[in-house]
Amino acid sequence: MTARLSVLCRKNVNRRACAWSVLFFLALARGEAGAQSVSQGAGKQEGTVIDLTQTGCQFVEAEGGTDHGYTTTQKSDCVEINSQTGEKRLQTAEPLTLKPGKYIFRVTNKNVPYELGFWLRGVGLARFVQPNVSGGGLKQGVTRDYAVELTPGEYLYSCPLNPTPDYPLIVKE
Repeated sequence: MTARLSVLCRKNVNRRACAWSVLFFLALARGEAGAQSVSQGAGKQEGTVIDLTQTGCQFVEAEGGTDHGYTTTQKSDCVEINSQTGEKRLQTAEPLTLKPGKYIFRVTNKNVPYELGFWLRGVGLARFVQPNVSGGGLKQGVTRDYAVELTPGEYLYSCPLNPTPDYPLIVKE
C-alpha cells in the first residue's frame, strides 16, 4: 500500500492531497495495530491500568466521579442530552493527566442497554500521527481493555456510540 501511495504521490500534481492520503494511511495503520494488540487479549498486557466507567452519555471519572443518571435507550438520546449539557459539563471536567508510557484503558459499560466502544486519539491533525486506540464490543455489564503507548501531547477520549463528550487527556513528563 505504501508503494502505491509513493507512486501516486510522484504522479500527483496536488501534493497537499497526497500528503493527506499518506497521513490518513499512517493513522489507519496505527489504529489497526492498536486494535490488534487489544483484541489478542489472551497474552499478558503491560501498562498502567486506567479504569473508566461509561453510563448514559458520559464517562463517570471524567466528570469528577459524578454519574448524572441520564436515561438512554439509543444513540440519539445522548446526542440530544449532550447538545444541551455537554459543553457545560466539559468546562468543569478536569483533564486526565498522565506521563508518557504504556497504558491499559479498562472501560466498563455499567448500565447502557446498547453496545458501546472507546476511542482515544490525538487532538486536531495530531490524531494522524499520535498513538491512538479504538474498539467496540462493550455490551451492558462488559469490561474491555484497550492498550496503547502514549507519547507527550494532547489527546481526546470518547465513545462515539454512546456518544459522550470529547474528554481531554494530557500526556507530559
